[in-house]
Amino acid sequence: MATNPFGTTITSEDILDTLGFFDSWEDRYKYIIDLGKELPAMDDAKKDDVHLVRGCQSQVWIDARRDGDRLWFESDSDAFIVKGLLGVVLAAYNGKTPGEVLAFDVENYFRQLDLLKHLSPTRGNGLRAMVSRIRTMAEEAGTVH
Repeated sequence: MATNPFGTTITSEDILDTLGFFDSWEDRYKYIIDLGKELPAMDDAKKDDVHLVRGCQSQVWIDARRDGDRLWFESDSDAFIVKGLLGVVLAAYNGKTPGEVLAFDVENYFRQLDLLKHLSPTRGNGLRAMVSRIRTMAEEAGTVH
C-alpha cells in the first residue's frame, strides 16, 4: 500500500496548506477533484455491498487492512468530487493506528478546511458517512490483536 500517497506524502496538513493558497472555491474544488485522481485504483471485486458506504449520494466503497499497528484504507467512488473528498479524508486517517484514527478531531479539520458549508447537504452527509465507516473500522481493528 506504499503506492497510496494519502497519509504519507499527502497529509491533512498539506491539504490545509494548499487549500489556503486558493482564493476562490472554484479553484479549491478543482484541487479536491485533482486529489481524487491521486487515489490508487480499488479492486473491482471490493466494489460490493460489503464495502459500500450507506448514506452517500454517490456510490462509495471503503476497505481497510491492518499492517502491524497501522490501518491503511482503500476507497473509490463513481463521482470525481467524492473521490477528492475521499482523498481529503484519507490524508487524515491513512497509516494511523486505530487509536489515532479515533482521536483525530475530524470536525476541527473540516472547520479548518471550511468545507461543509460549500458542499450540498447530501454531500456533507455523505462525507460524514465516510468518516463514520472509517471510525467503525478503526474501532473494530482496535479490538482485534
